[in-house]
Amino acid sequence: MIKRKIFKSQNELVYNINKIHTTKLGIERIKNKLQIDNDVVDYLKNKIQDKNSIIYKKGKNYYCEIDDIIITINSYNYCMITAHIIKKVGDINE
Repeated sequence: MIKRKIFKSQNELVYNINKIHTTKLGIERIKNKLQIDNDVVDYLKNKIQDKNSIIYKKGKNYYCEIDDIIITINSYNYCMITAHIIKKVGDINE
């Protein structure tokens, strides 16, 4: 069984999951970058709560990495700033 290290920032973000929101412009930006048509906030909340997500805090933001996606969330007001697909080394569209 693989033990997963739980970071303090992960507990804080998941504990405050109901505070996570974004702006209208944020919704459009995230839909465009991730090429999704789902409810952005619910979709990304589910990603954040996934057992395989890696959450850390750097400066004033939380970052959540899961399924080749990185989500940026302001740590003071829990506003999702952006989310984008992580480019892998060797991707054609770099």
